[in-house]
Amino acid sequence: MNDERPDPDALLAQVQREEAAARRGRLKIFFGANAGVGKTFAMLAAAQAARQQGRAVCIGVVETHGRADTEAVSRDLARLPLKELAHRNQVLREFDLDAALVWGRAHPGGVLLLDELAHSNAPGSRHAKRWQDAEELREAGLEVWTTLNVQHLESLNDVVGGITGIRVWETVPDRVFDAADEVVVVDLPPDELLQRLKEGKVYLPGQAERAAQNFFRKGNLLALRELALRRTADRVDDQMQAWRRDNGAGVVWPNRESLLACVGPGSNGDKVVRSAARLAQQLGLDWHAVHVETAQALAEAARQRVQRTLELAQSLGARTAVLSAPEVGAALVGYAREHNLSRLVVGRRERAWRWPGRPSLAEALNRLAEDMDVLQVALPTAMREPAAAPAPTVRGLLAPQAVRGYGATLAGVGVTTLVSLGLLPFMAPTNIAMLYLLNVVGVALWFGRAPGALAALVGVAAFDFVFVEPRWSFAVGDAQYLVTFAVLLLVGLLIGQLAAGLQAQARAAQERERRVRGLYAMSRDLGAALVAAQVAEIATRFLRAEFGVASAVLVPPLAASPGREVLAVLPGASVAPDLGVAQWAFDHGQPAGQGTDTLPASPCLMLPLAAPMRVRGVLAVQGRGDTKAARWTPEQRELLDTCAALLAISLERIHYIEVAQRSTLQIEGERLRNSLLTAISHDLRTPLAALVGLADALRLTPLQPQQAEVAEAMRRSSLRMSALVSNLLDMARLQSGAVQLNRQWLPLQEVVGSALANLDEVLTGREVAVALPAELPLVELDAVLMERVLVNLLENAAKYASGAIRIAARTAGRQVEIDVVDNGPGFPPGREAQLFDKFERGDRESATPGVGLGLAICKAIVEAHGGCISAHNVAAGGACVRVELPLGQPPA
Repeated sequence: MNDERPDPDALLAQVQREEAAARRGRLKIFFGANAGVGKTFAMLAAAQAARQQGRAVCIGVVETHGRADTEAVSRDLARLPLKELAHRNQVLREFDLDAALVWGRAHPGGVLLLDELAHSNAPGSRHAKRWQDAEELREAGLEVWTTLNVQHLESLNDVVGGITGIRVWETVPDRVFDAADEVVVVDLPPDELLQRLKEGKVYLPGQAERAAQNFFRKGNLLALRELALRRTADRVDDQMQAWRRDNGAGVVWPNRESLLACVGPGSNGDKVVRSAARLAQQLGLDWHAVHVETAQALAEAARQRVQRTLELAQSLGARTAVLSAPEVGAALVGYAREHNLSRLVVGRRERAWRWPGRPSLAEALNRLAEDMDVLQVALPTAMREPAAAPAPTVRGLLAPQAVRGYGATLAGVGVTTLVSLGLLPFMAPTNIAMLYLLNVVGVALWFGRAPGALAALVGVAAFDFVFVEPRWSFAVGDAQYLVTFAVLLLVGLLIGQLAAGLQAQARAAQERERRVRGLYAMSRDLGAALVAAQVAEIATRFLRAEFGVASAVLVPPLAASPGREVLAVLPGASVAPDLGVAQWAFDHGQPAGQGTDTLPASPCLMLPLAAPMRVRGVLAVQGRGDTKAARWTPEQRELLDTCAALLAISLERIHYIEVAQRSTLQIEGERLRNSLLTAISHDLRTPLAALVGLADALRLTPLQPQQAEVAEAMRRSSLRMSALVSNLLDMARLQSGAVQLNRQWLPLQEVVGSALANLDEVLTGREVAVALPAELPLVELDAVLMERVLVNLLENAAKYASGAIRIAARTAGRQVEIDVVDNGPGFPPGREAQLFDKFERGDRESATPGVGLGLAICKAIVEAHGGCISAHNVAAGGACVRVELPLGQPPA
């Protein structure tokens, strides 16, 4: 009998979800294939309708992009003022999250409009992304309406990039989309969208022409439209499945076709799986492959066959599962109803002997599932097997457990006979037969089917020999006792079989409970682990206790560059894994080694530890024998995969803890160093100024030649020290953000000339070639700071080069490039980018005075202008430092 009562755990989880949903505000997404389909207009129109119904509606931020109809529909709605943020001498206007929270508290049950969910907030905002603002608003109980294009979904980002050739960097996690309370699809046929684009209703005319040639091609629009509709259909299907689970729907709804391949222990399972895979591929359907374990134990060969068949199904794209149930048909139908699978695929058996009245699997499915299609796969004659279970082997009948059961059977029958002899004066012989049935139940429960069947046979014989007239012989005086014997034997065998089946199910339930307890204990220990070595120790302990096998955890070094990680075994390993196989599993993110199709000769199974962000390492599990016999069962592989997932998440958590600790130490050390340098620099400035003044005064005083030389050396050293202190102070000011740019539109020739004039003494006797085209446009920059950049670069060139120095500039697109080139020894290969870090010096600079701040100051100033600076070696010899500055539109 099927138990149709709801699962208490499922009811509790449903109540908890409903309570959490009641506390959070709703999220409504207006979803479209691309820009211009009318998402913002639809959201504003819905907001106007909600306002007319008496709801409080407010615009947090809406991007109209100059569209007149969109601006018109938003005029009557309340609007929050935007927050102004200063960034790189520009004022950016962003959504004011705090003002929205205040409005939400003042208008409970109100609706806030938050356009463009994938938008990246300006630096200085509380959250980096607008979807994070929406999450905080929902946590505060505020209902949020927003818009989203399909190309901004994280899981489809690369797919859309492959279709359109344009990669979108602003993305929204799929979990946000899936957790939305309502998704409204705003759809527009491609021809109508292209017409709107041509009429200037999507972009301004110049932008519209470029968009039509690139992103807004009709093929792209058709593909994006299909993606949007499919993604919405997937979300609706998930919602339907969740509703069916929560409400216990017992009928399959054929709203979306899907297949269930029924895998049995026979050799025809792979034929069923391949047929189901072909059918699913032809029809574009999802499919599952399921095997049902009953109380009847399978031979080792049959178990291996089932496992290989399920692995085949998984490789062909199926979701696999192994169920435990007393009846195969009922279990398959229950699984199909739970997952809303409308078609069941089974093998067709002909001329197979069955017990009278016992239907075949296909007949049982037809009777139990009238709302499903049952497809029978024709099997070759050589593959057809009788449905009856294989006969027990001699080895199985003489197993130690069975032999002990036979002894217990004989002892039990003897004890039952002695007790019955004592009760014979008080009980009729027919009632004594019940005591033998009790003995059958006990033997079957403790020792299994074969001893239980023997207990039934020996019990009937003992009952006949001792209690049936004529007693102490097997002769039967009354023919009615023959019926009693037959019924007693049949009932005994039946009860023995049922008792053994219940015992097998109880043991399976105990085994599952034990594994769940082990996983819980493992997850609890992993939650308390603080270093990777503890994770490896926990994994080794769990696998040894669960499977009795040795294991090891391999991880790359923390500072390894992506693509160059070399795995190392963590302490606590109980096996020495093959590093080459482990490296392959890590690099490809796929299992390898024993029991897989990749490098199966390895004595270990290698499972990649795939965390949400990336693969964090490899779990190596030692096999338990030769390759064929050491195959893991589906339940064991599922448990190993769960173990690997828990280890991966724990390692990723520890990784980010270590990264955070290192970043905190680095930031604190940087802060202390800057504070110390600033304090020292301020204290040094006064005595240095005095030294420079005294040196200048001595130059004006008549001195002997030797004295004049000493005074000049003192002056040069004082100026060099003063410049060093100025660099330290400037670096501290730039890092603290205290420097404000005084941007003006200036010719680049004027800035270069001023820098050369300031270095007149340094460049005396040096050839400086200047190549500045007369048609160079004006550049918006801070003249004083940009002059400082050129002075530092020219000083460096004069330090390390003995020949000519060349300054060149040119326009490249929407930017101007300035090159300072010398003929010196060049930069250390591979370290060009590092030389722009603070206190970083090249290998060849040890004999040259300096502390490595000049290029760092240049980098800070150039980046403050919105540009970039880079260095490279010249092929003919020497070094080149390139400054790239953006070109704006100068005032008329």
